[in-house]
Amino acid sequence: MVEGGIAKADRTEFTECWRTTWKTPYIMRLALSAGIGGLLFGYDTGVISGALLFIREDFDEVDKKTWLQSTIVSMAVAGAIFGAAVGGWINDRFGRRMSILIADVLFLIGAVVMAFAPAPWVIIVGRIFVGFGVGMASMTSPLYISEASPARIRGALVSTNGLLITGGQFFSYLINLAFVKTPGTWRWMLGVAGVPAIVQFVLMLSLPESPRWLYRKDRVAESRAILERIYPEDEVEAEMEALKESVEAEKADEAIIGDSFGAKLKGAFANPVVRRGLAAGVTVQVAQQFVGINTVMYYSPSIVQFAGYASNSTAMALSLITSGLNAIGSIVSMMFVDRYGRRKLMIISMFGIITCLIILATVFSQAAIHAPKIDPTESTTFAPNATCPAFAPFTVPNAPPSRWNCMKCLRSECGFCASGVQPYAPGACVVLSDDMKATCHSRGRTYFKDGCPSKFGFLAIVFLGLYIIVYAPGMGTVPWIVNSEIYPLRYRGLGGGIAAVSNWVSNLIVSESFLSLTHALGSSGTFLLFAGFSTVGLFFIWLLVPETKGLQFEEVEKLLEVGFKPSLLRRKNKAKDVDTA
Repeated sequence: MVEGGIAKADRTEFTECWRTTWKTPYIMRLALSAGIGGLLFGYDTGVISGALLFIREDFDEVDKKTWLQSTIVSMAVAGAIFGAAVGGWINDRFGRRMSILIADVLFLIGAVVMAFAPAPWVIIVGRIFVGFGVGMASMTSPLYISEASPARIRGALVSTNGLLITGGQFFSYLINLAFVKTPGTWRWMLGVAGVPAIVQFVLMLSLPESPRWLYRKDRVAESRAILERIYPEDEVEAEMEALKESVEAEKADEAIIGDSFGAKLKGAFANPVVRRGLAAGVTVQVAQQFVGINTVMYYSPSIVQFAGYASNSTAMALSLITSGLNAIGSIVSMMFVDRYGRRKLMIISMFGIITCLIILATVFSQAAIHAPKIDPTESTTFAPNATCPAFAPFTVPNAPPSRWNCMKCLRSECGFCASGVQPYAPGACVVLSDDMKATCHSRGRTYFKDGCPSKFGFLAIVFLGLYIIVYAPGMGTVPWIVNSEIYPLRYRGLGGGIAAVSNWVSNLIVSESFLSLTHALGSSGTFLLFAGFSTVGLFFIWLLVPETKGLQFEEVEKLLEVGFKPSLLRRKNKAKDVDTA
C-alpha cells in the first residue's frame, strides 16, 4: 500500500516512456509542443543573469543602484504572479491551449519591448510583459502535458517540461556568450526570446485542446477522439468511464456551490480533497524557491564573481556549466520519477541541497576571512584622488588599514586593484569607477568590485555545481509534476494557479532580496539562511506530500479523501491504538 491507502502502481521504467511514445509519437508531439512554454520560462530565467552585467555597463544608474538591478530581475517575477493567477481562471474557462497561445503573445511583446528599450524603466515594462507569459506558461504547460499523457508515463512526460526549462536556461547562457562581443549585447540576448514564442504559437494552432477539459465542457466526442490517439484501443473505454465518473461528481458539487470564480474558490477551500492537495502543492512550490535556486540562476554570473572571478565572460562561461548540469539533472528526473516516485526524489534532493548550502556558506566565509590584504602605501599612491574614501584611518578608528582586506574594501563600496605580482598578494583599495577600472587594467592588473581573488573560488564553483546536480532531479522538476496531478479536474486550473502564484511570490521575495541580503549578511550568511529555509521545507514535504506516482487522477482523489500521514506517524498512531485496546 502507498501512504494513504491506495495500492502502488507497477514499477515504471524510463524505457516505458520511450517505448510508448515510439509507438504513439503523437503523445511526444503534444508534450514537446506544449513544453516550449517551459523553454521560454527557462530562457527568461537564465538570460537576465548575463544581460544584467551589460545593462549595468550601458546605464550608470543601474550599476550604482542595487535595488534597480533587483527590480529589473524581479519585475518578470511580479508579472508572473499576476500571469499565474489569471492563468488559472483562463485555463478553466477557455482551456489549456488558449492559455498557451496567449502566453506566447505576451512573451513576444515583452521580448520586442526589451530589445528596443531606450531606458531602464522600459526594460522593466518589457520584463513585466514577459512575466505575464512566464506565469501563464509555468502552470499551463505541465497541466496540458499531464492531461494528455497516459498515467503510467505521466511523470516522465511532464518532466519534459522541466527538461525544456533547464534546456532554456542552458540555451540562454549560450546566447549570452554568443553576443558578448556583438554591438547591442543585452538587446540581442533579451530579444531572442521572441523566436521560440512564435514557434510555439504556430505549433499549438495545429494541436487539440486537453481531452479532460473537453469532456468537462460536454464535448465528449472530441475528447474521445483525442484519447483514441493517446491510449491503446483496449484502454480508451476505461479512461472514458473514469472521466465520466469524475466529471459527474464534480457537476454534482458544482450544482451545490455554483460556477462563478468566487464560488469555485470558496468551494475549493471547503473541499477537504482540494485543501489537502493545495497543502501539498503549495508546500513543494514554496520550498522550491526558498532553497535559493533562482538566485543561482538569475545571479549565477554575479555569484561566480563573488567567488573571485572578475571577468564578465569568465563568469558567464562558468555559469554555463551550472545551467548544463541543471539540464542533465532534468534528464535524470525523467529516468527515475516514475520508478522511485515523486516524494522520495524530493526528500533525497532536499538533503543534498541543505548539505551543499552549508558547505557553500563555509567556503564563502573562508574566502572572506582569507581575502588579500590592503597595501596602505599603494592604496594612497596608486593614482591621484584614487584612494577609497573610507580607507583613511581617521574615518574608521575600529578598523585601521593594517586590518583591512579586499572584502572590507568592497563592502565599503570601493574597488580592489589586485597585485601585479600575484593575485593573492596585498593590493590597492581604490574608488569604485569605470576610470579606475581602466587604470587598473592598463597596468596589467585585475579590478574587482563584486568579489575578491580567492584560493577558495574553485570550491565555490564545484559546490554550486553539486548544488545544481542534487536540486534538478528532485526539487527542480517534481513540484510541477505534483501540481499537475494532485487536484480534482474541476479545480485543476484553480489549484495549479494558486500553487503557481505561491511559487512566483516566493520567487519574487527571494530574487528581490538576494543582492540586499548578500550586502547585509555576506554571501556566507545568505547561503546559510537558505540552508535554514531548506530544512523547514524538508520537514513540511515529509509531513504533507503524498506519493502519486503511477496513479490515475481519480486514484489521487481517493488518496486525498482518506488523508495523508507519513508512515512514521501512522506507526505511532497504530501503536497508541494497540495500547488503548
